[in-house]
Amino acid sequence: RCLHEMAKPTLAAIPGPAAGGGLSLALACDIRIAAASAKFTTAFARLGLSGDYGGSFFLPRLVGAAKARELYFTAELIDAREAEQIGLVNHVYEDADFPSEVDAWKSRLAELPTTALGFMKKNLNAADSGSVGDVLDIEAEHMTRTFDTEDHHTAARAFVDKRQPRFRGR
Repeated sequence: RCLHEMAKPTLAAIPGPAAGGGLSLALACDIRIAAASAKFTTAFARLGLSGDYGGSFFLPRLVGAAKARELYFTAELIDAREAEQIGLVNHVYEDADFPSEVDAWKSRLAELPTTALGFMKKNLNAADSGSVGDVLDIEAEHMTRTFDTEDHHTAARAFVDKRQPRFRGR
C-alpha cells in the first residue's frame, strides 16, 4: 500500500528473477523496468499459496483479468520481453545497459515537479475505483492546488523564456 499511495513516483528496477512476493512488490510501483535477462512468475500456485503484497490487486490492472488469472493459476515463468509485451513492465533494456538506464530513470524522475506528480498519482489512483464525476472533482481540486506551487510558477517562467524549468518540489 505504501508504494502505491506514496506521493512520490516509485520505480522498480528488476535486474533478474522476480517471483512471488518480490514480483508483487514490483507490481505496486508506478514504473517497472527490467533487464533483458529478467524472468517473472507469480510462483504461488507451485507453493500451495494464494498470493500476497497486493499482487492480485495490481496484476489485473496491468495485464487484464484473464492474463492475471492465467499467470496466478499456472505460475508460468515469462521472460522480460513477454512481460513488456503484456504490460507487466514498461521497458526492457539490455543487461549491459541496465545499470545506466536505471540511473537515467532515477535522474529523470528526480528532476520532475514532485508535488504535481504526487497529485497525479492521487488522480490516477482515484480513477481506478471512482466515478468519472469523482475523478473530475479530484482533478479540479488538485489542479487548483498545483496552480499555487512554486514549481508551476517556475515552469510558466521557463516556458516564456524558452528554457527548461528546474523544479524544487514546492
